[in-house]
Amino acid sequence: MHLQPYESVNGVPLTATRGDIIRAHGQPRSESRNNVDLTALDYGDVVYRFQDSGRLEEVTARAEALHLGTVAVPFRDLAVFVQSSDDRAFDRAGFLVSPRYGIAFVPGEPCWVTALARHCVQEWMAMA
Repeated sequence: MHLQPYESVNGVPLTATRGDIIRAHGQPRSESRNNVDLTALDYGDVVYRFQDSGRLEEVTARAEALHLGTVAVPFRDLAVFVQSSDDRAFDRAGFLVSPRYGIAFVPGEPCWVTALARHCVQEWMAMA
């Protein structure tokens, strides 16, 4: 996964609309509603989640490695990397969340990483 935190995931801007995603990738394999009322467009190796307003909230992608500019972190090392480089990182519902990098992931379940829109970090913090 190539990430510019809060900006883009694999070249797709986090400002993309549902229409932008469908134009770029075609129809998804499936479309569903999750338990936090986001609509998910599932393309197999990447899932885009939108609010009803059309705002992109999250992009979850397979990530054998997370590429941050010139740094590449293998998924197996991602938890250690986040914990050592983001002093605001926290755990929620089994996910490790990094406000610095705008990601959430389950360290024990490779290799999926979710890139978050900036406003989503507060929602993760507020979860009990």
